[in-house]
Amino acid sequence: MTRQSRNPYIVQPVMKALKVLELVARHGHEIALTAVGKELRIPKTTTFRYLQTLSEAGFLTHNQETDKYNIGPLMRSIARADASVSKIRQLARPAMIELMNEFNETVNLAVKGDGTIVYIDLVEANRSLRMQARIGDSHPMHSTALGKAILAFLPEAEKQRQLDRPLTERTGRTLLEREEIERQLRMVAKQGYATESGENEDGAMCIGAPIMDENRYPVAALSISAPLMRMPRPLAAKAGARLREVAQAISGHLGSDAGIPPA
Repeated sequence: MTRQSRNPYIVQPVMKALKVLELVARHGHEIALTAVGKELRIPKTTTFRYLQTLSEAGFLTHNQETDKYNIGPLMRSIARADASVSKIRQLARPAMIELMNEFNETVNLAVKGDGTIVYIDLVEANRSLRMQARIGDSHPMHSTALGKAILAFLPEAEKQRQLDRPLTERTGRTLLEREEIERQLRMVAKQGYATESGENEDGAMCIGAPIMDENRYPVAALSISAPLMRMPRPLAAKAGARLREVAQAISGHLGSDAGIPPA
């Protein structure tokens, strides 16, 4: 085993279990309990407990016939999701730079989280006054143009489940009335992009469009954010049309043939 960290907040059993997971993943095919314990210098009984726990959680699988372990369905799902996010980021990055140069405002890329959107990339404008979002931040779906763009194109049952969640008030302008949110989402579905004005961040406006996968599912969204004073209504409409166009192109590269309706 590697030497223990001096960080007093590290939970050593969790760290050891992760080392077991890492070893099985690196091995590339089925591996026996004894081989895991020997390489990591962990007692056989302890190794067995880690392997069984990871298997129960879905990170590993235990082949009872060979009594060996391999990568499980949950780990493979996480790997696929990571690959998908990387692909979306790679496809979107050139278009994001182009949009930033065209509008001289920050361009954001986010994916759908659990009731939230999670920022995975952004291209900041070279201006003194910019928005506060950072890569890794998560914000509620209902208060962001990114989230509304995704919500509007979700399957109906999933959309309703998302709206059944407690709705967080981010600012004094955050919409919390279910009927008004649903009215907005119908408009978003019709025009192909969403807008929000000061609902997620005071003094800020954001316009967002959805990115669809091969199953016509809104896996991500692209947005332009700016201070309200720099985004008058005609410019917001122009930005929305461009975002819709760019998002459709990215969706096409992901295998989607879903046509987002024109304004």
